[in-house]
This record gives sequence, C-alpha cells and structure tokens, in this order.
Amino acid sequence: MIALRLAATLRSSFALMVACVAANSVAASTAAAQDSGIEVGKMAPAAAMQTLDGKPVDLSEFIAKGPVLLEFWAVWCPNCAELEPTMKAMHAKYGTKVAFVGVAVSVNQSPALVKRYVDNHKLTWTQVYDTKGKATDVYDVPATSYVVLIDKSGKIVYTGVGGKQDIEAVLKKVM
Repeated sequence: MIALRLAATLRSSFALMVACVAANSVAASTAAAQDSGIEVGKMAPAAAMQTLDGKPVDLSEFIAKGPVLLEFWAVWCPNCAELEPTMKAMHAKYGTKVAFVGVAVSVNQSPALVKRYVDNHKLTWTQVYDTKGKATDVYDVPATSYVVLIDKSGKIVYTGVGGKQDIEAVLKKVM
C-alpha cells in the first residue's frame, strides 16, 4: 500500500516537473524567438494551400512579390488572440510595404469557421487555410501564433512564437 502511494506521488511529481519544463520552454521560445521552427537564413519554401473560399493558392505567390509576414494561427489559440491587436496595428502601419498572410492551421477548425472569425474580428489581410498541413510541415511550425518574416529576396529573417512578439522591430528588418 505504501509502495503504491509512493509510486503515485512520484508520478504526480514527474507530471508536474514535465509541465513546468514545458511551460519554461514556451516562455524561452517567446523570449528567444529564433529557437524553434524553420531556420532563419533559409530560403522560404513554397506550400500549396487554399483560400477560405476553397481556391488553390501557393505561398510562393506572395513570396515572389516582396517582403511577407506569415502568421500561423487558429481561432482557438489564446496566444494568437493576444497577438491579434499587434498584427492589426502593424498591418495598418506597414501593410502597403509588406504582405501580411494569415495561415490558418487545419487543426480543430474549418475554412468556414476561420472565415467567420476573420469577418467578425475584421482581419483585413490575406488569409489562407493550410488544408493538408503542407505549410505547417515545410515551415516546421512549433505552435500556433508562429510568425515568419521573409525578406524581398525570399530569405527568412525572423521566426517567433507567442502573443508578445515585437512585430514592429521585426518588420523594420525588411524596410
């Protein structure tokens, strides 16, 4: 009986330790933005997706036109909601110089749900849906609220995750 209680206590302690390590990893990745995901300095890969209306689109179409800021997001993501006011402000300020593209991941949401959210929240920049997870895979997306900045030559100059990213400082890298 004592051995069973001890084993349960050890399992609980281990689970708590794993949760703390995971929380610290998330905090660290927010503070040190380039620690995860696709490598900064690489050329941005193409990825086939669809518009929210179901038409095919490829990220290469945006990348070919100049600087691009991608945000991999979801309607259910609290970090994405936290980042949303910053993204709106930065799009209003820099949207004529940098293409903003929201990449809605296909986990636990549909294009119709994303479209409703985009309309209700007045997200005025381009939104696409990663139907088969191709962009998520090639960009090695570690979490939603993942931002990738691509310069006019097609090279990745920033990656970051979390609701408290300094997007304006990031955008100044491509101006």
